[in-house]
Amino acid sequence: MRGPITLLAIAFAGGLMASAAAPAADYILTGQKPDQLVLIDAKARSVAAKHTIPDAAPGVLTVTPSPDGKVGYAIVNRWESVSGIDLDSGEQVFRADFSGGDKRVKAMFGMDVSPDGSELFVFLSPVSLKAGEYEVGDTYVAVYDTSAGVGAEPVRTFPAPRRTAILAVSNDGSKLYAIGWDVVVLDAQSGEQIGVHPIRNWGRQNFTEPDVLDVWPQWSQADVFSTPYFTIRTDKAEDDPAAYAMGMLTLDLQTDEFVMEEYENFEVIIFSTVVNPVRRNEVYGVYTQLSKIDIEKDELVERIDLPHTYYAVNVSSDGSELYAGGTMNDIAVFDTETLEQIGSIELDGGNMALSSIRVLQR
Repeated sequence: MRGPITLLAIAFAGGLMASAAAPAADYILTGQKPDQLVLIDAKARSVAAKHTIPDAAPGVLTVTPSPDGKVGYAIVNRWESVSGIDLDSGEQVFRADFSGGDKRVKAMFGMDVSPDGSELFVFLSPVSLKAGEYEVGDTYVAVYDTSAGVGAEPVRTFPAPRRTAILAVSNDGSKLYAIGWDVVVLDAQSGEQIGVHPIRNWGRQNFTEPDVLDVWPQWSQADVFSTPYFTIRTDKAEDDPAAYAMGMLTLDLQTDEFVMEEYENFEVIIFSTVVNPVRRNEVYGVYTQLSKIDIEKDELVERIDLPHTYYAVNVSSDGSELYAGGTMNDIAVFDTETLEQIGSIELDGGNMALSSIRVLQR
């Protein structure tokens, strides 16, 4: 016969096992003007935590969570610093300030964390402040040790193409994709160029150079970077609607597969897109409309009007919900099957402006 202490111990152990087995939940991480990093419980449709980033004003630009979901990194301070905030305590656990002396250095959107969370990659654009002019320097990637704390300095730097808008690290950590006019593939350790996927320089007969605008990191759910592009077919008459084409670019961060294919005549502007991690043929795009595109069939599936402009969109881990935000101070929630709006998350305070919408699990 077991005594009460033994039964208590068994019950306690069972509770610990149940707690350990509890599945992680989706959270949304975004920035809010002038200096807030906001963590949102996606299921509860409510703000779980709001942390003030020191010396961040006037706004929060690119946001990147650590792979374990414990730290949120944000480009702040007029794009001249990156801050890492502990998402539980709100403490600033990492800080790198880029400018100093006669150097003014800006982070131009591109930032990502290595898969093991040990390194932070930031694309930087420097100028020297001369007596009567600004002297433009060469753009580069600075790599930081994420354990360096406040006052971090780069552990290494290497050149990167001007006009890089997105940095993305491959799933195995070996490649760094610098996405701009083309996708330049760099060795993540040495910075050596080891490949290129042409965008502007695709050289397709009867097509103009494609036009791409994308500064939003939204690939972590499916591990596929996606972005729309616009191109004109020069073999068709100017008054032919088929002369103006919209396409979808995808880059698989696990396999390095790169695809650019047209899916419709030009109808609407799309700022940013995300790939469904479950139904990986489905891509969703936002601006003034919400669009669902099938990239296997290369066709538009459905499109609805939105209540206002949204710049950024992301998707839940189970592929069932979309989260549109990145402009005002609300995040709209949609069903991925029907595109019906099923919720709204209101954020008190300033707008999100160009801040990222990231989904992480905790």
